[in-house]
Amino acid sequence: MLNPEQHIDNLVRHIRLVQEATILLGERLMAAGRVDFGRKVIACGFVHDASKFHGLEYEFLHAGPDTPKEKLEDAIRQHVQTNEHHPEAWGGIDEMSELAVAEMCCDWLARAQEFGTGLREWIETTAKEKYGIADDSQAKRRIDYFVGLLLQDYFVKEKQ
Repeated sequence: MLNPEQHIDNLVRHIRLVQEATILLGERLMAAGRVDFGRKVIACGFVHDASKFHGLEYEFLHAGPDTPKEKLEDAIRQHVQTNEHHPEAWGGIDEMSELAVAEMCCDWLARAQEFGTGLREWIETTAKEKYGIADDSQAKRRIDYFVGLLLQDYFVKEKQ
């Protein structure tokens, strides 16, 4: 079980990673001409996961193995149903707004960084099945677009 300081440290670190990702994605969207949308993506980073500081989510999302299973499940359910970057808040990934998908991709990038995993690999091996993402769906096209912008390397030299 994490002590309160460890829990806050983990939560703040995650939110900062999401903020960095939303700023990166927002700036790249703005550079591509989507100025208003890019600004909205950046704004999402500044309210991301704010619900985790209160109530059930604060009490039980970090509690550990002694946490009653039903309390943990209630906290998870509350979090995913009240935060628009989760498909569960929309009734499925295909129903999500473009802005919610953009923030979700930033959240996924942050989690990949925290766990030392590859974002694209996780999407292919886990997210597609977990969220029912069809290869030919609008959701998959949006995810691929945002992930491509997030992972684009501007420092790669062009071939001479």
